[in-house]
Amino acid sequence: MADPSTYRPAPGAIPTSPGVYRFRDAHGRVIYVGKAKSLRPRLSSYFQDIANLHPRTATMVTTAASVEWTVVGTEVEALQLEYSWIKEYDPRFNVKYRDDKSYPELAVTLNEEFPRVQVMRGAHKKGVRYFGPYGHAWAIRETVDLLLRVFPVRTCSNGVFKRAQQVGRPCLLGYIGKCAAPCVGRVSAQEHLELAEEFCDFMAGRTGNYLRRLEDGMREAAAELEYEKAARLRDDIEALKRAMEKNAVVLADGTDADLLALAEDELEAAVQIFHVRGGRVRGQRGWVTDKVEDVDTAALVEHALQQLYGGGTTESVPREVLVPALPEPLAPVREWLAGLRGAQVDLRIPQRGDKKDLMATVERNAQQALALHKTKRASDLTTRSRALQEIADALELDSVPLRIECFDISHLQGDDVVASMVVFEDGLARKSEYRRFQIKGFEGQDDVRSMHEVISRRFRRYLQEREQTGEWAVPEEDDPTPNGPVDPETGRPRRFAYPPQLLVVDGGQPQVAAARRALDELGIDDVALCGLAKRLEEVWLPGQDDPVVLPRSSEGLYLLQRVRDEAHRFAITYQRSKRAKRFTSGGLDAVPGLGETRRTALLKHFGSVKKLRAATVEEICAVPGIGRRTAETVVAALASRPSTAFAVNTATGEIMEDSADRLEDGRQNPETP
Repeated sequence: MADPSTYRPAPGAIPTSPGVYRFRDAHGRVIYVGKAKSLRPRLSSYFQDIANLHPRTATMVTTAASVEWTVVGTEVEALQLEYSWIKEYDPRFNVKYRDDKSYPELAVTLNEEFPRVQVMRGAHKKGVRYFGPYGHAWAIRETVDLLLRVFPVRTCSNGVFKRAQQVGRPCLLGYIGKCAAPCVGRVSAQEHLELAEEFCDFMAGRTGNYLRRLEDGMREAAAELEYEKAARLRDDIEALKRAMEKNAVVLADGTDADLLALAEDELEAAVQIFHVRGGRVRGQRGWVTDKVEDVDTAALVEHALQQLYGGGTTESVPREVLVPALPEPLAPVREWLAGLRGAQVDLRIPQRGDKKDLMATVERNAQQALALHKTKRASDLTTRSRALQEIADALELDSVPLRIECFDISHLQGDDVVASMVVFEDGLARKSEYRRFQIKGFEGQDDVRSMHEVISRRFRRYLQEREQTGEWAVPEEDDPTPNGPVDPETGRPRRFAYPPQLLVVDGGQPQVAAARRALDELGIDDVALCGLAKRLEEVWLPGQDDPVVLPRSSEGLYLLQRVRDEAHRFAITYQRSKRAKRFTSGGLDAVPGLGETRRTALLKHFGSVKKLRAATVEEICAVPGIGRRTAETVVAALASRPSTAFAVNTATGEIMEDSADRLEDGRQNPETP
């Protein structure tokens, strides 16, 4: 790891102009590209005390060996140059776009003498009109097949077109009326160009006038007894209507907008875009982003806009771009988009109405895309096997960790301290074996002490159950209790009797040291241990000064992060339910003259309404801030109500019985707090 002070630019050497900078590693590879309104303060921020930097930023500056910059004239030029360099160098510490495939679009080559309608992918070309993108190429071909009846524009390749010109015969589409056959002179180049322009107008959403013109022509033909012409126009109208029905009307006619939504967690983000043209959803695309650098939603939006429009043309940028958060600063991005479009672009967050409702739909699609992406990675057997093997190799384990347990601590400023234990077997979550713990020995923001307590309690129970049932062994196929040791009183498996092959704690060196100390005190030396800090890429081992660094693309790292995130989710869900029960009590809310502060003091002193109900007036008076008259009011109010009080879980809306007599380490349904 390099010392950033060894390559820090000399004071005053960095200009104050807008620009783009690149960090390079010892091998000269570009590892990070960034832009700045003023280069000097931005670059200086990287060379402060490493302890004050975000962990990912600290990793980047210690990996780098040099920094260089390029001065530009404006922030818009900086935005454009940053995008170009990210595409060119693919820096490892910039946001990574995965699954960013090239989506098919409907293209009309108006730059040719005889324009052609075709499916195209990749970068946009000048003079070509694009519509879409579409999810599948067959969706484009279905739409084109319906429209060719009305707009018989050429769809053949240049080779087929030249061959038809040479032999003087059109292709099959020319014979069946789905091509105007300009190759053999049935229409002139100008007439064919007008057909192509009408096709583009219809695809752009200007459908009303054209349909009315066809309907007027059909009625005139019928009035003049030209029934064949009227029938042909009728069929044309039906074909156009069927093509229009393929795209749902979502906004007012004439609305051209792109709606961009995100679904993100600490590691990844799914981007979804709906392309609305003429008030209809004409296309949809999306990708998954690796959050390699420390970015918020606004920064992700800016990266997504660069990815979406960076290689486009004026036709690709609509009048409106609706986003969940505005980039900061906003002015350069707006100016950049306006420069691409050649006109003003309204970049904003929808606040109300149909556009906000459609944005909610795009967000749901993004959430489903992120969930599907995670499910695919987790459900693949080969991927899971590779992840477990990578973990075993990185941690130098004797065998792959088929059972992984992860622990996390959660509290609210030192109150309601709880812990969670989640279990993954063969890379999959075993929710029936999740456990949650109340940390009762003390209160306060001491995660290290809490981690020591919960690890001690879990493995103390393991030793107790092992002593009662004997050493646990892998069950034989004909074992009547294939799930392991069974409690003779309840007949249920003793789940704590399962020892994990790998114990993961949510945290860095201090939490790992506390867990190791707890295991040593109990004499357990056959369980591997590591720690994974939130939003970090380092894996910490006991007694090691330096972390184990797994590659960012490692499936093993992804599995460890997923286990850690699940432990965090389970812990915070339990902690929120306890907080909701403590603050939202049906037995005290209705007590006259008792405000929130004194309700909180009573519940914190007695622990639950059930214990408060059993207290005497003198015991209630012992609570700071509670006088005798208030205590008598509380006793009278609780005595007049049913003996069972209820609390509302604000996290789920579930109504729960308010009881302090829950099993401390008992089996809990992980799906409900």
